[in-house]
Amino acid sequence: MKRIKLLFTLLLTVILLVSCGETEKTQTESSSESIQESKSEGESEEEMQSQKSEVEVSSVKAVYVNITAQEAKEIMDSQTDYVILDVRTEEEFNEKHIPGAILIPDYEIEEKAEEILTDKDKLLLVYCRSGRRSKNASEILVRLGYTNIKEFGGIIDWPYETVSGS
Repeated sequence: MKRIKLLFTLLLTVILLVSCGETEKTQTESSSESIQESKSEGESEEEMQSQKSEVEVSSVKAVYVNITAQEAKEIMDSQTDYVILDVRTEEEFNEKHIPGAILIPDYEIEEKAEEILTDKDKLLLVYCRSGRRSKNASEILVRLGYTNIKEFGGIIDWPYETVSGS
């Protein structure tokens, strides 16, 4: 009798593990199929990459949006109610930064953001040197409750005007 219970438990465990694996595989296949369908409809490689990023971002439930330097520049040229947030060090900021940017180093975001950035719904355009710190800072801002964050990578990819000094 104990052998039958043990065999039944083992069989049930195997069935559950296999079915969980199939669900995960199906979700991954659905995302891939969606991207493949887009490709067959004539979308560019860049548009497909954007879709892929959206799929990955939604799986980690991030609220910030990645945009290009060009898109950030278009926002800066067409809107007025935004903050450009530089999350590099003070030394990097003084060397070169985007005009009008404010500095909160990534390692100080959690302590200083709510004091300096009082409107959590205001558009934040976040950048750093290469894009790594700005992504991390954007994730922290999301956790702090900020709702309108656009991360545009690093100043090394910024072909527009910069200034030096504080």
